[in-house]
Amino acid sequence: MALMSMIPSPRRCVVLLSLSLTPTLVAAVNPATSTKAAAADYYVRDLPGLPADGPKVNMHAGHIEVTPESHGNLFFWHFENQHIADKQRTVIWINGGPGCSSEDGSMMEIGPYRLTDQDNLVYNNGSWNEFANLLFVDNPVGTGFSSVDTNSYIHELKEMADQFVIFLEKWFALFPQYDRDDVSRAWLRESYAGQHIPYIARAILDRNKKDSKTAWNLKGLLIGNGWISPAEQYPAYITFGIEKGIIEKDSDNHKKLQADLRSCEKMMASDVGHVDYGECEAILSNMLKLTKKGDGDDACINMYDVRLKDSYPSCGMNWPPDLVHLTPYLRKPEVTSALHVDAIKKSVGWTECNGAVGGAFNAKNSKPSVELLPNLLKEVPIMLFSGAEDLICNHVGTENMINKMEWNGGKGFEVTPGNWAPRRDWDFEGETAGFWQEARNLTYVLVYNSSHMVPFDLPRRSRDMLDRFMGVDISSVGGDPADSRIDGEKGPKTTVGSAKNSTQNAAEDEHQKQLDEAKWAAYYKSGEIVLVIVVIGAVAWGYWIWRERRKGAAYSVLADHDLSRRSTGHRAKSQPGDLETAAFDESELDDLHVTTPGTSTSARFPKNQDGSEKFVTKYAE
Repeated sequence: MALMSMIPSPRRCVVLLSLSLTPTLVAAVNPATSTKAAAADYYVRDLPGLPADGPKVNMHAGHIEVTPESHGNLFFWHFENQHIADKQRTVIWINGGPGCSSEDGSMMEIGPYRLTDQDNLVYNNGSWNEFANLLFVDNPVGTGFSSVDTNSYIHELKEMADQFVIFLEKWFALFPQYDRDDVSRAWLRESYAGQHIPYIARAILDRNKKDSKTAWNLKGLLIGNGWISPAEQYPAYITFGIEKGIIEKDSDNHKKLQADLRSCEKMMASDVGHVDYGECEAILSNMLKLTKKGDGDDACINMYDVRLKDSYPSCGMNWPPDLVHLTPYLRKPEVTSALHVDAIKKSVGWTECNGAVGGAFNAKNSKPSVELLPNLLKEVPIMLFSGAEDLICNHVGTENMINKMEWNGGKGFEVTPGNWAPRRDWDFEGETAGFWQEARNLTYVLVYNSSHMVPFDLPRRSRDMLDRFMGVDISSVGGDPADSRIDGEKGPKTTVGSAKNSTQNAAEDEHQKQLDEAKWAAYYKSGEIVLVIVVIGAVAWGYWIWRERRKGAAYSVLADHDLSRRSTGHRAKSQPGDLETAAFDESELDDLHVTTPGTSTSARFPKNQDGSEKFVTKYAE
């Protein structure tokens, strides 16, 4: 997109998505539209280019339909956690744009893998799935691998949020073992998701109030380098530019940009309450144009990391370097088949940012999400974090927004009249990492030496930030915690280097038990009742099929899967008899509509002593 366009430049992060399932299963089932889709239909058996070493990561991916009338579906990619600390947690990540794929986050920031070239992956030692399940969603419809009829793109933020809640309803129905997790929603790391996340959070909280029995445990919001408040963030381009030496105060360039700002402020005053203003976008576009030097690869400031340069008019759109491998990888037929990508998106091919989606998403009738934050802060904690070297959604604008915002009985970080919450130094493994500032349910973190994509630059440091916000304490897990301090004081043990083997076998057994119970829970939710004699007959028939298939296809027994998952040195290869294959085999019994007897009162999930849920634990980095 040309920077001089009146359409806002994509405020996005970089993406890569990869998952896999057997081709025969893809041919037999379209999970997005099938009324009988099961979790096993989305299971990722293998992923092209996976590293030979590192922990095995269980994954699911595919489409979930949200608007049947317009063939709209959202694509997701789910990674199970490697460990459980004190409770089970799920992090949902959405990228911005609007119209930019969340696979930026999955493959270039917080996911367990990174690309070394267009064919090979390496393990990300700072992956956020250490203590949390990760769910990446290409949002809204039409973004990334998600799809919709071209005349049905989203226009407003509430419409987007309502569709996302539909997605979550169906996703939790497929994966009921996660529906009581603590959900740190909207780990939206980048930019325009600063609009998406508050709207989705509001929709979730409203849903919870309507039906408290099925309420989701929304425990917090994280927004990184977010586009939240135009009134403060447009003027901050100039302030930040002077602070970083991009423009000189009182120079001709400064005066030209000040004229752009006056036009911007006039427009915002005459037509208040919008998310974007075309006249205001000219400030950044002209700043990049006025500071252009020459015609080479270093002609322009990188708007996502001002320490770097780029060609003009890209000015950062070619960054980060992993991006050059991303599109070729995600367009490989074997990758799209592994990810259960539908036929339409396979033929079109994956794109990082969809200009048609972004252009349609004008949000003309949507108010900026900053107006939602005060009420959200009454109900859930929120963390805003900023990479110090980002220009497009810079920390100056975020800090100015916080200083002007009123919430929970106070303004900004003022704790008493004239006294502001201190900026507390954050040190990580002997280096100055940034500062933390907190008051009345809001936390702000400025991360030094980082860009628009903090986890891309500082993966382990960003995970420490996440773990602190979620209240992770690894004391019960074992392993080596990171040396992380706030004002010189160590908090909870947050980052593990390796888990003790003694925690592993019991957790794997617990994992198997919970998967079995979750399957029965899904049957129970269906509301169908059958006689015990039918259940017994179905089990016997299923055993006969299993025995015959074992003879004919040389299936390995399920115990082999359990042993392979306990391997500590290398990624265990998927076997035809592994856990999810067993689940797929069982899907043939679904046609019998077998459920547990109505008299069953067994708990759906095992519980810890504190009432929280346990799930799966695996080896660490």
